[in-house]
Amino acid sequence: MTDSAPLIRITDPADARIAEFTAIRERDLAGRGDRFIAEGRVVLNALLDTPAHDRFILEKLFVLENRLEGLQPVLARLPADVPVYTAERSVMDAAAGFAMHRGILALGRHRPAASLGSFLGNMPAQALLVVGIGLSNHDNMGAIFRNAGVFGADGLLIDSTSCAPLYRKAIRVSVGAALRVPFWRGGDASLLMRALVEHNFVPVGLSPHAGQDISRLRPAARTALVLGSEGAGLPGDLLAGVLNVRIAQAPGMDSLNVATASGIALWQVAQAMNRLS
Repeated sequence: MTDSAPLIRITDPADARIAEFTAIRERDLAGRGDRFIAEGRVVLNALLDTPAHDRFILEKLFVLENRLEGLQPVLARLPADVPVYTAERSVMDAAAGFAMHRGILALGRHRPAASLGSFLGNMPAQALLVVGIGLSNHDNMGAIFRNAGVFGADGLLIDSTSCAPLYRKAIRVSVGAALRVPFWRGGDASLLMRALVEHNFVPVGLSPHAGQDISRLRPAARTALVLGSEGAGLPGDLLAGVLNVRIAQAPGMDSLNVATASGIALWQVAQAMNRLS
């Protein structure tokens, strides 16, 4: 038993009460709207933390029986109306469709900002944002969120062509940062750029072909670092309308992985904005 809610034992992997946790990989690929699956203790803690708790609702948990004792401090934090389902390994693995080594699954729901305008309007007077255009790789998405959290970014904007940041693997790679760093997803690149300018952000496009090195950038009070997909990079019309910077690298090499580039660029910009200790 937990202090917040009784444990509900599951003996049938087809039990309707855990339907959201079945065939996780296939269901993730199909999309869940604002609902998502979070995996592991670190991510569960991130989901429960404030201010993440203000932007997400934890709907239910599915926990491996042998993880319950060590998870008691976390379970004690749960709201009383959150059901906690538990099962032995064979049942949990059969439901999920693969071996659940972490043994902790949470069903959450994202409560996004009402609009792009309200999201940007709630940013502080001095703010650092990351903007993703056409980011299609979930590992990169998770790593970018992790970098954004480590280097103190205030949020992320993600266009509608980018992959979902709340895909299970992206959340896991982000080590919970996808649940800690506020984000807004939707619209196309031109919509995001217009909204940024309207809210006094200076967009800075990252491109290996830019003339200015990022180490020489003097960020504005509100700066938005814009990242494009690997290979294609940022669209030419977007780059033509914003300040462009590059990361210096050895000659003859291809451009950096976008997640690696985001970490270097965020460190450089955050340091110039005196956001690091």
